[in-house]
Amino acid sequence: MSHRKPVQFQFKRRDFLVASGVGLTSLLLPELNHAADIYAHLETEKYLGTAEIAATVKDDKVFTEGPIADSAGDIFYTNVYANQILKYSVQSRTLQVAVENSNAANGLAFDNQGRLIACEGGMNDRGRVTRRDLKTQNVQVLADSYAGQPLGAPNDLTLDSKGRIYFTSRMAGQDTKNVNSVYLIDPDGKVERILVAPEIDMPNGVEITQDDKWLYLIESDGRANRSRCIRRYELQSDGKVKNGKVLINFYPGRSGDGLCLDVAGNLYVAAGLHKTRKTSETLDTKPGIHVITPEGKLVGFVETPEDTITNCAFGGAEMKSLFVTCGKYLLQIPAKFPGFSHAK
Repeated sequence: MSHRKPVQFQFKRRDFLVASGVGLTSLLLPELNHAADIYAHLETEKYLGTAEIAATVKDDKVFTEGPIADSAGDIFYTNVYANQILKYSVQSRTLQVAVENSNAANGLAFDNQGRLIACEGGMNDRGRVTRRDLKTQNVQVLADSYAGQPLGAPNDLTLDSKGRIYFTSRMAGQDTKNVNSVYLIDPDGKVERILVAPEIDMPNGVEITQDDKWLYLIESDGRANRSRCIRRYELQSDGKVKNGKVLINFYPGRSGDGLCLDVAGNLYVAAGLHKTRKTSETLDTKPGIHVITPEGKLVGFVETPEDTITNCAFGGAEMKSLFVTCGKYLLQIPAKFPGFSHAK
């Protein structure tokens, strides 16, 4: 792992930063690849600056995910393959291991008491959602089953202002029916399933707006003719969702993986590939951060340097930097609008 000042990286492609807006509306549900100039004429500079490398992971096996800021603005994120949770200090610009033996932790979040909540994919078929006190390292299991069946692989999570936890679970880690679903953990510990296949195909990133009005869900199924889009749902007072609609469609390119929101309600979505992989995903979605308005309009894009871009989160001073997990890199991008956090 590196402990150095962020440096600006150089891209081979000239269109790393592009500016000003061609919109994709949820009414027409256009596919990103069908507009040859979809990445031209955007307004990226109104949302994001130039990306720099903040830190580099130098383990033999690297797959970074799950960035989230603590109350100080420092970034915690996971190296799934190394079974670690890392901490990047924004002030000292250093990277250290915060948690060993993380049980293949992927998505992370902080609750309003500063405890770290993790989606653990399970190194030994033990998919679960946990809550960790970072001072004592005491770990509490919040969910490891539903309706008497073990969970598959919990992937990403978020919280609303009432402290309810929402998490996605994807492919099975065991012989279980509890895959490709979205779950809700109430503050009293009750676990409910609020979305499930075939209503959805393969859920991934999930976020809730600051006012608890909307839940955004990324679908990222690499199989042919499956969903690769962002869905928006109305969030009800009991934590359930209704009236789902497709906000933006990435098919046939690689869909989003993770996302985060700024205080104005704009979405920052990590999506796209540099190289094809063993799926039906094409290269029509460029690899990088896609800035999308609440109305589903693509307004900005920052390209990232290597596969695989996975997730992003606001952090740093006044929550005005966007941190991106991308292969071995943690990138830092100045943001015009701050993010928000439930961490205290």
